[in-house]
Amino acid sequence: MQDYIDSDSDPGPVLRGNERTVKILIVGHMGAGKTTAVQAVSEIRPIKTEEVMTTAGSGIDRADLPHKTTTTVAMDFGRVNLNEELVLYLFGAPGQTRFFDILEDLAHGALGALVLCDPRHLAETYPILDLVEELGLTYVIAVNEFDGADRYTEERLREVMELAPSIPLVFCDARSRLSTRDALIALVQHLLTKLPEPVR
Repeated sequence: MQDYIDSDSDPGPVLRGNERTVKILIVGHMGAGKTTAVQAVSEIRPIKTEEVMTTAGSGIDRADLPHKTTTTVAMDFGRVNLNEELVLYLFGAPGQTRFFDILEDLAHGALGALVLCDPRHLAETYPILDLVEELGLTYVIAVNEFDGADRYTEERLREVMELAPSIPLVFCDARSRLSTRDALIALVQHLLTKLPEPVR
């Protein structure tokens, strides 16, 4: 994979007419940074379906996020050109288990998933991983390194999450366009390893 966008310069034309498009899911538990990642990397104005969190969610959604005032209730949508020929359509799915039906619907036609996780709440990632695997999606784990969070080695995270060696794990900052783009590149590269060998 070469010629990726490698700067924060203005994106080129949104439509070129000769691109190959790939549908990618961005999933993760509530508060993992999915909406932030789509906003950071999208070259078009992202579509968001966020609603204000109210007391109706008490006891259902996480209550330990005092600075989080909204939550995705359907999906986020964005688009990014990785090079002149490859375009990713990004679909961010809500993270609460009560919205897993939406995640399942969004998975139709998706080639892979970027699984964002907060290392402070790894246990909340496991139901998402179970569903992604059940849906048969190729995925990459992207550990979102939040300010103030403890830093763990890849080896330690793999041990705790019981990740197979074949599953890539990367670190990212979902607020950064370049960092999120690099995580998506890791997913695309992993997807390429899943392509069947050409017939000779």
